[in-house]
Amino acid sequence: MMNLYSSFCQPNRKQFAVLVDPDKYTRQTLKTLADLAGQSHVSFFFVGGSLLTEDRMEETIRTIKDNCHIPVIIFPGDVMQIHPEADGILLLSLISGRNPDMLIGKHVQAAPYLKRSGLEILPTGYMLIDSGRPTTASYMSNTPPIPCDKDEIAVNTALAGEMLGLRMIYMDGGSGAQSPISTSMINRVRENISVPLIVGGGIRSPEAAAERFKAGADVIVVGNAIENEHSLLQEIAEVTYNM
Repeated sequence: MMNLYSSFCQPNRKQFAVLVDPDKYTRQTLKTLADLAGQSHVSFFFVGGSLLTEDRMEETIRTIKDNCHIPVIIFPGDVMQIHPEADGILLLSLISGRNPDMLIGKHVQAAPYLKRSGLEILPTGYMLIDSGRPTTASYMSNTPPIPCDKDEIAVNTALAGEMLGLRMIYMDGGSGAQSPISTSMINRVRENISVPLIVGGGIRSPEAAAERFKAGADVIVVGNAIENEHSLLQEIAEVTYNM
């Protein structure tokens, strides 16, 4: 059986995850994306979103898995976004906010389904970082993001998450982020934690991805930008491979 967590922990190896919002792809465009990813250096597909209006999780997961061999990991915005055909799930605890539902409440509801699902559970401290404008994630979670210039808050929050036993930290500007998370904040967090660091939101170029890898991100996540420009997938994958 695949051990996804060990894949995140490979030393000196940078990785690239493509985030897929099931509402934003047709079956054909998803096949094209999966085929392109399979020919490139893409490490993971993350599937999910803060607000899904169509019941297309199963179709999305199956289409990706039918067209490439890249692990599919659920990036859940709600309890409803659990499906056993995926390979794993980021069990996100929103440690940057103070909404008890996003810290533990939804997890209690999901626990029996997750236990039966057979999915590999990846306990992840999720931190929303201000990206210059309100995002779907901050609105739906009813939590304010960490200010983009408050590196110390981000460091202490990530440290607390690791000390609580969370096995990864995910710093996210949110879907449609205006600006990516600063390299300064990424660097400070990386210097203070020992678990894998995932960074997403607002990354729209290979240069922006490279800068965040150099700052200390272990995994870069790109979603919106690739929806609009599939060639960006290959460009960022190439950067990832050469880091």
